[in-house]
Amino acid sequence: MPQVATTQRTAPKHLIVSVLLLATTGTLTARQVTPPQAISVDAMTGILGAFKTNSLVAISDAHGNKQAQDFLISLVRDRRFAETVNDIVVEWGSARYQDVIDRFTNGENIPYESLRRVWRDTTQAGAGPDLPIYEEFYRAVRDVNATLPAARRLRVLLGDPPIQWENVRTKEDHRRWIEMREWFPAALIQTEVLAKQRRALITYGHGHYQRRSLEANYESYGRLTDSLVSLLEAATGTKVFIVWRDAGLAGIQPNIANWPTPSFATIRGTVLGAADFSRYFEGMGRRSIRDGKVVPVPRNEWRQLAAEDQFEAVLYLGPPSSIAVSTWTRELCADDAYMKMRMERMALAGLPPSEANALKAQCAELVGR
Repeated sequence: MPQVATTQRTAPKHLIVSVLLLATTGTLTARQVTPPQAISVDAMTGILGAFKTNSLVAISDAHGNKQAQDFLISLVRDRRFAETVNDIVVEWGSARYQDVIDRFTNGENIPYESLRRVWRDTTQAGAGPDLPIYEEFYRAVRDVNATLPAARRLRVLLGDPPIQWENVRTKEDHRRWIEMREWFPAALIQTEVLAKQRRALITYGHGHYQRRSLEANYESYGRLTDSLVSLLEAATGTKVFIVWRDAGLAGIQPNIANWPTPSFATIRGTVLGAADFSRYFEGMGRRSIRDGKVVPVPRNEWRQLAAEDQFEAVLYLGPPSSIAVSTWTRELCADDAYMKMRMERMALAGLPPSEANALKAQCAELVGR
């Protein structure tokens, strides 16, 4: 009896100890599964460092974002860049004029009427590629190459399909070229970069870098959801190191507002990497194919995907309020033949009237008419 009484008196103490241990273990586990914050480094050092283990590094282009293009030009001008990289694959140049841009960036004098076809005659019916920031990039490469021996000169690879606008007469004609915009640059990189054991920086818009399509709810529907990156990685087994440019990162990790600009950070195993990809890329709803028809996916069926499964690093160029947008030049807007051509192409491609109206409105401010 006394022994039993002793056991009864000590049992609650063991229970209390067990509860405390469980509570402590639970607290430690919770702390362990909370990802650490991403840590920034100098952007140029970080991107060039990525080439030590990757032959392909892709930075997302913001289409008109002046800071993004200024950073790209600064990167190209960094003396370490030409020591590390061979090629730069761009979205905003027609492959039909590869010979023209090769000759121009190697120092040959090219008539401007011929040179501007590189960016003016892409598959894009809109005026985006005509923003002066893109011409500035080509001229920056030319200037850098003028300081380099022939064997180390940078090559710009024009990734937009070689559309022949003189033969495009219908919306369907145009659509056939648009449908090449993923597989064409993927094939170009495979043959001109990887097969030659070279290294390339790729600069395309965000949508071309999705390994799994958000708008398809991360399902695969073949060519309908293939991207430049998914095609290239599947065909070659070579992983693309993707650097996602995003101005809203402080919404995920608040202390990013204090990062110097520009900054670079890898995201795997961090709070940025664990965040749902939809925090970085806003699609136009989600759709799937059912019984051969494209149908919307109900909100409660939207899947999640960690950002670190879509890209490897982020590039921070400042908060949204600091981002400047490039504008067209007065000379371009005053060119009646150019404006007529743009309006005709927009209409032929079936672009919404808002695109033409936006160009007209901005040009009216510039030329006063």
